[in-house]
Amino acid sequence: MDSLIPTGPVPDYLNRLNPEQRAAIETTDGPLLVLAGAGTGKTRVLTTRFAHILLSGRARPNQILAVTFTNKAAREMRKRVSALLGEPAEGLWLGTFHALCARMLRRHAEYVGLTSSFTILDTDDQLRLLKQVLEPYRIDTKRWPPQAIMGVIQRWKDRGLVPDAITAAEDTDFANGRCAEIYTDYQQRLQQLNACDFGDLMLHMTEIMRRHPDVLAQYHRFFRYILVDEYQDTNTIQYLWLRLLAHRDQQPSNICCVGDDDQSIYSWRGAEVENILRFERDFPGAKVVRLERNYRSTRQILGAASGLIAHNEERLGKTLHPGREDAEGEKVRVISVQDSDDEARMVGTEIERLRADGHPMREIAILVRAGFQTRAFEERLITLGLPYRVVGGLRFYERAEIRDAIAYMRVVNQPSDDLAFERIINVPRRGVGMTGLQKMHMHARERQIPLTAAVLEMLGAGDIKGRAKEQLAALMRTLGATRDMLGREGHVVAIDHLLEDSGYIDMWKADKSPDAPGRLENLKELVRSLADYENLGGFLEHVALVMDTEDRAGEDSMSIMTLHGAKGLEFDTVFLPGWEEGVFPSQRTLDEGGLKGLEEERRLAYVGITRARRLATISHAANRRIYGNWQSAIPSRFVEELPAEHIETRGDTANSRRSFLGRPAVFGSAPFPLVASRRVHDVTPSTSASSGMKVGVRVFHQKFGYGTITSVEGNRLEVAFEKAGPKRVIDTFVEQV
Repeated sequence: MDSLIPTGPVPDYLNRLNPEQRAAIETTDGPLLVLAGAGTGKTRVLTTRFAHILLSGRARPNQILAVTFTNKAAREMRKRVSALLGEPAEGLWLGTFHALCARMLRRHAEYVGLTSSFTILDTDDQLRLLKQVLEPYRIDTKRWPPQAIMGVIQRWKDRGLVPDAITAAEDTDFANGRCAEIYTDYQQRLQQLNACDFGDLMLHMTEIMRRHPDVLAQYHRFFRYILVDEYQDTNTIQYLWLRLLAHRDQQPSNICCVGDDDQSIYSWRGAEVENILRFERDFPGAKVVRLERNYRSTRQILGAASGLIAHNEERLGKTLHPGREDAEGEKVRVISVQDSDDEARMVGTEIERLRADGHPMREIAILVRAGFQTRAFEERLITLGLPYRVVGGLRFYERAEIRDAIAYMRVVNQPSDDLAFERIINVPRRGVGMTGLQKMHMHARERQIPLTAAVLEMLGAGDIKGRAKEQLAALMRTLGATRDMLGREGHVVAIDHLLEDSGYIDMWKADKSPDAPGRLENLKELVRSLADYENLGGFLEHVALVMDTEDRAGEDSMSIMTLHGAKGLEFDTVFLPGWEEGVFPSQRTLDEGGLKGLEEERRLAYVGITRARRLATISHAANRRIYGNWQSAIPSRFVEELPAEHIETRGDTANSRRSFLGRPAVFGSAPFPLVASRRVHDVTPSTSASSGMKVGVRVFHQKFGYGTITSVEGNRLEVAFEKAGPKRVIDTFVEQV
């Protein structure tokens, strides 16, 4: 093979690379790990390496296996390789894990009882098939929804576990401890239908290569080189599949994995950062090339990000530095604000100023940790008339759970709102079928009364039978009780009661899908937002106007998205709000993942900062309002970990950070002390500290102005402000005058 390698001058495509990139491309033999930091030219290295192997005669196009995580990445690599070769790249084994395994499985389907014409089921078909399988089991689908059971099965597949490998320890008490049986029956039904789901594509091929050495040997002869993108995001089955293909008897493993352990942020969907961390153990003698020259961000941004991620213990280690000479830039701004409303106003004002200075809106992004945070920013941007788009998700008021909750509110506010009542009559399920609903509509039309009144009459006359009778009676009682509470206890408490007592909150608590916790957080934020309005009618009018606002999100719109959704993107200016304990790092992640979860949250913060090319602004609030009550907030430990020489602190409460840093490191000894007692969604007022303030004392608040204390509860004050009206505040945020 060496005789095929041309000699002579260095090709032009190599001259355009820095030394580290060139080393990653020219190290062609043996295992290679390319640690590619954010903005260091990862895609360029991958595609140039691919082309270099072809142009140097080391392999033909069909002898390279190139694996990506998305079809978009595969198309981009194919396009770039073709450009370097100067001709269309044909016959390539280039694609996603699932696409490549589907191609392989068509050749060997008989080994798993399928034919080459097998069908790949989409998500809806998978669920429909599983429901058929579940029928004889008589599973309580309210307690164990089919979607959740499917989630258990897919997690087993992602871990490379076939039905026979599910031990008693692997099985759970989920679905009465019968998930393993259901998995077996589900796989048998798939085989009878000559079908497989997405999880099967990799599982079947891995099992075939494990159990049939001749098939594995065929692919060893077939592929001279293996290239893998985003290796830090691989799960267990992807890891096992790659190892089988890469390990060859008495031959070098020509596998090149490109990734960044500092950007591994997808454990919630099965990614194992340990796969990249143990690469050198899996492939003894492997060479590691670190790409640390960042061509995207300024020195200050890179310094802040590198200083933060250095606090992680489970990492291979690298330090980003600017690859451009003009990369000095402004320091990362850390802005303290009084509360979340001030935070939204601050960000809105900054974006207005940037726009007035000619900054393209499409180069501005707000990156939040959780979806519920978008509401305040969306409403502020709408008020200011600034165009925006929510990337990777719906706008806050367009989300299904928010529309459902607002429909409940509309029925309480206006019992004749038939459209809203029809939306919520069977959410959660109350045994109302299409036939029953049609009868209710007929009764309402005949009597010329609203649907709610028709239901009450039919219940009184005994025209509604079975489970629906009991459930609808309870719903009507809840709606009536909520209307009574509006006058007595206010709309915030009343709607909180409505969503709980109607069973809507419990419906999402019972849902085991990955997005259910986020939906609950959105509902909490919705209830919190009610406190900004005098009454329920005022809030519903506001929502109607917001949802009627013309969507002007075009090319020059700024972006709002979650930090997870921002990976791989870049913007000139990035805002990173909500850097408080419990919000970021996420309390749920800390509770479920411990120190491992904390390190992933820190990687997520690193990803957020490195999305910015020129300016990054981090903000944290001193307190947030939860269900109408002010809750004090501790600045995120990530704020404490940012190197002082790369940040600039601003804001009315900037001294809170200085005093915070002036003490011994709060988070130095234990993984996450103080968090449990400061949960963001804990709505119980703290009574551990007694306020020195007294009723009748005149005080001043930086946001609300002058007022008089009307009641004291622990460190919580009820203050009648002269301009802002009655508010509940924490004593540390007012001064006696």
